[in-house]
Amino acid sequence: MSALVCVARIGAAHGVRGAVKLWTFTEDPFAVRRYGPLVAKDGKRQFEVATAREAKDHLVATFKGVTTRDEAERLNGIELYVPREKLPATDEDEYYHTDLIGLAAVTTDGEALGRVLAIHNFGAGDIIEIAPLKGATMLLPFSNAVVPEVDLKGGRVVIELPQEVVGDRDEDDEPSASRPGLVRKAHGGRDP
Repeated sequence: MSALVCVARIGAAHGVRGAVKLWTFTEDPFAVRRYGPLVAKDGKRQFEVATAREAKDHLVATFKGVTTRDEAERLNGIELYVPREKLPATDEDEYYHTDLIGLAAVTTDGEALGRVLAIHNFGAGDIIEIAPLKGATMLLPFSNAVVPEVDLKGGRVVIELPQEVVGDRDEDDEPSASRPGLVRKAHGGRDP
């Protein structure tokens, strides 16, 4: 089975006829309707969007077979996934989070740093999180200056460590998790 990519999360029930708030992680919020059935992370439950309309910062959606508020309430918090191959191709210097997570991270000199743990965007640009071989997790800008090369076929990213990080590599912080989406290197983030 191919890698699954999270494209949406079901929120609270909306109204009494089975609708839910639906947060999408796609560039076009309505793209979740074009991917076919969406699956829960365990792959055991499938969901098909029946209707969707735009709300303030989410969609209000119904799923086939969900007709009551009680049924909708039981779906709250479920993340919805699609197989990676159903997503559109990426442009140059544009990557899905799932394609980057787990890649080896090496310096421009070839020294092993660790693995890509996650990609984040806290509002000021994309951040690549590296789980080092030892020491603190590194959060670095996902830019051409810091990440001059992404070699998906070779399974690695090349990191040009900023000077302020080079002397600070032994602190011990806990890594955090991220949701796979799409990131465009040096040009801001974008989801699938």
